[in-house]
Amino acid sequence: MGKAKFARTKPHCNIGTIGHIDHGKTTLTAAITKILAETGGATFTAYDQIDKAPEERARGITISTAHVEYETAKRHYAHVDCPG
Repeated sequence: MGKAKFARTKPHCNIGTIGHIDHGKTTLTAAITKILAETGGATFTAYDQIDKAPEERARGITISTAHVEYETAKRHYAHVDCPG
């Protein structure tokens, strides 16, 4: 069975969080999804779901990029949380 076709009805914007280690990039990404989940624009993605690899959890840092999606009334966003 094939994947359902995605119909884009809003302008798309790619967002990336970059910065130095321990400056809150993943925390910000999780916070954005939490706030937008309250209005129905996202599924809340907790910090530990973004940094889900065992080594990331053990060291408390992001090692690989993570991708989340969310939307507002006017736009759809693809957000990449980059390692620092």
